[in-house]
Amino acid sequence: MYEMVKREKMKLWVIEALNSFGGTGWPKDVSKYIWDKYEHELKASGSLLYTWQYDVRWAAQELRNEKKLKPVYKRRDLPWELNEFNS
Repeated sequence: MYEMVKREKMKLWVIEALNSFGGTGWPKDVSKYIWDKYEHELKASGSLLYTWQYDVRWAAQELRNEKKLKPVYKRRDLPWELNEFNS
């Protein structure tokens, strides 16, 4: 049985995904990584199943606010990238 995933967990998963890509990745690749690895947890998490891709983007913004991800300055043509001290 899987524990119900909370939104905050997405921050850990985004960091994990980016670390698996060497510190940089596109949002679609981060989402695919999370789905491939955590599909069962997402499906067991009630309404989060229907919002998880939004929640991944929320997590990325929170990580930027915490200086764990590099800023993208509202651009959509840049990958997500960990700050060096987080890799």
